[in-house]
Amino acid sequence: MSTAERSWTGPSAPDRLNLLRQARSIAIVGASDKPSRASYFVATYLQSSTSYKVYFVNPVVKEILGQPTYATLADLPESPDIVDVFRKHDDLPGVLAETIAAGAKTLWLQLGSWHEEVAADAEAAGLNVVMDRCVKIEHARFHGGLHLAGFDTGVISSKRQLLS
Repeated sequence: MSTAERSWTGPSAPDRLNLLRQARSIAIVGASDKPSRASYFVATYLQSSTSYKVYFVNPVVKEILGQPTYATLADLPESPDIVDVFRKHDDLPGVLAETIAAGAKTLWLQLGSWHEEVAADAEAAGLNVVMDRCVKIEHARFHGGLHLAGFDTGVISSKRQLLS
């Protein structure tokens, strides 16, 4: 779906900040143990730079970053505040059903992930919804930490700067 065809409007920046501030736990659905995957990068950031309790949901992998993984959201020891989803488009309705059953408060679809029907169904079930945004980037942006990933160089220019 192209951006022009999108009709759903997500939460404002202050609302996203509030969702992140109120959350105590995040479950990463589709978490990977491969360092080249975005979910691994996000997991590393969340573990090292936040106070969230981070859970990994992956039915195939046994451990990620020294923590056990869970096959489903239903297997978690608590209801996560945020379910951060790294799954393909066609899997999203099933992830939503698991998210609702797990008692989560927010369904967060990562960058590039957009599903208006899932968003509408999630909101109808009382969930907060964020789509096409990265939890790591949003958290870092709101907390002054984009430099941790090398994004905030302090220089506003399209040209490379020579380091002295």
